Amino acid sequence: MAITGLSGNEIYCLNLKGFSPGNIVLGNSVFSMGFLGGIGSGVRGFVGGEITQYTSIISEGRRLALQRLEGEVSNNSGVGSTGISTELVMHDGNIEFLSIGSTIHSSSGQSIRRFGSSADGQELYCQIDAGYSPVSFVFGNVAYSIGVGKSFLGGLKTLRRGEVSEYTDVFTKTRNLALDRIVQDASSKGANSVVGIKTTIIPFASYGVQEMLMVGTASSNPNLPSGSIVTSDLTSQEMWNVTKMGYSPIKLLLGTSVYSLGFVGGIGAVLKSFVKGEISQLTSLIYEAREKSLGKISDEATTLGADEVLGVKTYVYSLGSGLIEFLAIGTAVKRNSNVSTATPDLIPQAIISDKDTFFNSADFTFGVDLNNSIR
Repeated sequence: MAITGLSGNEIYCLNLKGFSPGNIVLGNSVFSMGFLGGIGSGVRGFVGGEITQYTSIISEGRRLALQRLEGEVSNNSGVGSTGISTELVMHDGNIEFLSIGSTIHSSSGQSIRRFGSSADGQELYCQIDAGYSPVSFVFGNVAYSIGVGKSFLGGLKTLRRGEVSEYTDVFTKTRNLALDRIVQDASSKGANSVVGIKTTIIPFASYGVQEMLMVGTASSNPNLPSGSIVTSDLTSQEMWNVTKMGYSPIKLLLGTSVYSLGFVGGIGAVLKSFVKGEISQLTSLIYEAREKSLGKISDEATTLGADEVLGVKTYVYSLGSGLIEFLAIGTAVKRNSNVSTATPDLIPQAIISDKDTFFNSADFTFGVDLNNSIR
């Protein structure tokens, strides 16, 4: 009997690829928050960039949890695990690194090299059908300071309208470190692609630090061009459709720009007190920042020889003290006559969204936050 986290749709999809459900598996590791706090206290006045001690300790915690999950998969005689997550759970004075997934077995009896995947059962079906054989769950992370030195900020007050290139350079490097590291992880596992990449920014607000985390599935596809690790943040369903149309991904692209709203924002605040309507100076500034980020993606795609950049999303982050970061993410793709899907049509079970059947409305019963009370 299996006690699995896989839904009926996931089980159906995986069954078509020769897999059957196994038990839920997990791994964890608990670290003292005191150690992280000691590091954080030294970076509050930092202008920006990676905090290597933070990156190292968080990466170590995540890897220990993943190793223990893999040990449970082995103990359950699984050929792989799917839907793997890497989470942080805050306890009083401690931080728990937690990984959860579901074991899968070979229903055909074939001998398969054990693998792990961040994709759920439906996503994994799409990836395999599009020619991407899973190798390993992989991640890349970077912890960085969002603190701003007072002397540096003092100079921002007199800055003219436009980009703060010093900050753009710092954040461009920081964002791409996470991507470089997930590529390195995939390369060490013998894969030639990382698909289904999901990016999360996790704040450690009390320490003035954030972590940018990328997770995905390192995969092998013999029909991809050789020479570099392919990366993509397209959803697995999008990946299947793109493959069906004769395209393969080249690289996940990141474009970031940091702008100061100090001087122009001051003008806007004055104008607001006199008239209603649009503050054209701020409108044009924010538009320019977005265009700059998108332009960086376009330039890199051209250099790569891409035909299209798909799934582009833009985000705006306040860095405090009148600084705003504009981040654009998308996947460059190129025509590839060698790629194709195993089946002519994507099955409905691969795209049906599973509905929640449990709802917790008791979070603040009698004025008590029950979720926080047990952490």
